[in-house]
Amino acid sequence: MMRYNEKELQALSRQQAETAAELGIQGPKKGSVAKRRLVKLVVNFLFYFRPNEAESLGALLLERCRVAQEEPGGFSTILVEDLSRKYHFELCSQEQHQEWMEALHRASYEYMRRSLIFYGDEIRKMAGKDPLEQCSLSE
Repeated sequence: MMRYNEKELQALSRQQAETAAELGIQGPKKGSVAKRRLVKLVVNFLFYFRPNEAESLGALLLERCRVAQEEPGGFSTILVEDLSRKYHFELCSQEQHQEWMEALHRASYEYMRRSLIFYGDEIRKMAGKDPLEQCSLSE
């Protein structure tokens, strides 16, 4: 179980986004209709806002979700522990669809982990020592 501090989440939602756009979002409730929302991808959270409002309405942690492409031109997130918690996002163009799918792929923990290992190995080859050696997790 993950715990979140509301103030920290709001501060994170105000940071520079990997990608952001006004998208249609349809929530998991039966009979819900798509609503236009500003959606921001920050690190591995999808924040959604009412247009022209600074406070986010909510956030989806992508690590607990499976992201799937959907036709025509959309994607969905499904909470792994509860498959009924599916959010559908509607995109405006194929170009926007490709941009979002690439950004969502880069936002995954596994992608970040592989990148850290790759760049750590590259730095080790060039510098002759582990770049993370000074960053002890036990401190």
